[in-house]
Amino acid sequence: MRTYVRKQQQAKRKALNQTTRQLQPEQILGELLPSMRQDIESFAAELGLVVMERMIEEEIRQKLGAWGQQPAHRHGSQPGYVCFGGRKVPFQRPRVRNLQKEEVSLSSYRAFQTQGKLQEAVARKMMRQCSTRDYQGAIEGCLKGYGISRSSVSRHWKAATARELKALMERPVPPEVLVLMIDSKFFAGDCLAVALGIDSQGKKHVLGLWHGATENSTVVSGLLQDLVSRGLDDQQKMLIVIDGAKALRKAVRMVLGDRAVVQRCRIHKLRNVLDYLPREKQAQARRRLTMAWGQKDPDSAEKQLRSAARWLQKCWPMAANSLLEGLEETLTVQRLNLPAKLSRALSNTNIIENCFSGVAYRTHRVKNWQDPQMVMRWAANCLLWAEQRFRRFNGCEQLRLLEKSLRQN
Repeated sequence: MRTYVRKQQQAKRKALNQTTRQLQPEQILGELLPSMRQDIESFAAELGLVVMERMIEEEIRQKLGAWGQQPAHRHGSQPGYVCFGGRKVPFQRPRVRNLQKEEVSLSSYRAFQTQGKLQEAVARKMMRQCSTRDYQGAIEGCLKGYGISRSSVSRHWKAATARELKALMERPVPPEVLVLMIDSKFFAGDCLAVALGIDSQGKKHVLGLWHGATENSTVVSGLLQDLVSRGLDDQQKMLIVIDGAKALRKAVRMVLGDRAVVQRCRIHKLRNVLDYLPREKQAQARRRLTMAWGQKDPDSAEKQLRSAARWLQKCWPMAANSLLEGLEETLTVQRLNLPAKLSRALSNTNIIENCFSGVAYRTHRVKNWQDPQMVMRWAANCLLWAEQRFRRFNGCEQLRLLEKSLRQN
């Protein structure tokens, strides 16, 4: 009998060990997680609402004070909402009244109800090209909510971008701006002039934008005067990189005077010259101009450019005139005796053109441009989004040489 009992107990222990080895925690999680994923997300969302409710209750407890000495008392509850998960979620708001029977405001409830969080959630989706019609389907469906219709999303997006435009137009200009790049782009039928600054550490900043019907000196003058009013040091020399437009050069001269050391964008200059030439001559002209700008000696480079202008004058006089207009200012970086890597980076407006490319990419799905204010709001949002992802450009470690050269001239 004892032998039988002992063998039976051994068999039970053996079966239990085999079962334990077969049911490992990793296996249990691997089998259960796929089916529980939605439940876990719903539980986490409900837990967030519980945390909000507990924080509001804690604030109420502090406002009520000790028993028998309460300066306020509970007064039931009423339907309300909190902003959570990119939508408005129904929430039962507790009410508190003081001894004068006046409503006591709950700061924690107001914080959870703020529209800023909802606007930020909308802005994140819209910047990733989620349309107002698709917003409801783009957010997680683990909570039931409202305030996510097409019209509501549009209102939140408008409020968020208006706030960003206001912040961009009012924030101070960073100190020690060594390079100021100005370029303009026709955006949805309107002209936007944008200024981008580079400080002595090589960090790039979007400084401001200005709206106008055309690319004229008045628009750029308004932009520069606004930058000066926000802290741009117009008493120190700085390198101003602009495209080939005469209006931009005139505006820079009017506002900054001789303190602006102007570098004309070579890419714009080359493009303007080639537009006057037949296709079979464009490669030859491109080669001659590129070789001239590649010279380290500015006098030698200017000599080759004027030789190219004489060659163009024979058959294409308008191309020659385009090349000669502001020719000396295409060689500014060489006259400052900058290293080759830094010269290449500062001889054109590619840095700001990349920002324009990002704006065009993120707005190509917008069909109904209502007014210039809408254009500026979208542009400000895209430019600030691009600013957060700016990297230091090649040659930025040599900016101290530029600073030294500017102080000596």
